[in-house]
Amino acid sequence: MPGLIRLQLERNEIELETILRWEDDGGQTLQTAEVRGWLDSELMNWKYKATLKRNNMFTTPLIETTKFAILASDVQIKRTMKALEANNIHVIVAENGADAKKRIFEIIPAEAEIFTSSSVTLNALGITEEIDESGHYNSVRAKMALMDRKTQNREMQKMGATPEYMIGSVHAVTETGHVIIASKTGSQLAGYAASAAHLIWVVGTQKIVPTLEDGMERIEEYTLPLENARALKAFGVGSSVDKLLIVNKEFMPGRTTMILVKENLGF
Repeated sequence: MPGLIRLQLERNEIELETILRWEDDGGQTLQTAEVRGWLDSELMNWKYKATLKRNNMFTTPLIETTKFAILASDVQIKRTMKALEANNIHVIVAENGADAKKRIFEIIPAEAEIFTSSSVTLNALGITEEIDESGHYNSVRAKMALMDRKTQNREMQKMGATPEYMIGSVHAVTETGHVIIASKTGSQLAGYAASAAHLIWVVGTQKIVPTLEDGMERIEEYTLPLENARALKAFGVGSSVDKLLIVNKEFMPGRTTMILVKENLGF
């Protein structure tokens, strides 16, 4: 950034207060829109890191790579939306989680068969609970909960892979219109790729990245450490990127919808 000589930064981790001041070589404070935008991003980045630290989520130094936790700008969202639409992935932009949840239930017919993929995003929005536990929807998971995995496992796999509607999330979306999903077991990947009749992804815009290479970096350096910590706490078993799905384009027009949410949701 031309003309900028130094950044003076004071931070109070307890109050999450930050004093930021750019000065030129004459000691004059610079307050251009460009500088202000950059400072706002740095403040958001630092606050997110402080929140992770406060909740003991720094399981690895790689979590320090918090550029992957910052929401995309409106310009990035528009660019990504245009690229996804060109690849037969319909995009809806939601202002927040509540708006996204409302949009989902506007899309899904009342009696439709629905399978909810395991997702921190869906859990955070209460979508999983609403579909699978309220009794108001034709939930595949609710049916599977009554089955015996020892004797009916193959049937359960088929039910989870071929629902009428499948709802989940992804781990990275590129501004060039590609989608990346990482998985340990791969249980959701068949439905995502082709076998679900309709697919809805709910995605926080912090998951938007410029390129496929950036998407892979996001998964390895940001998503995996957080998911590993979550899995260890929940199941006593860590996570890993054993299977990977990259969607370059949707073959069936109208099959896939992505709801981009202007809220930091999931990993």
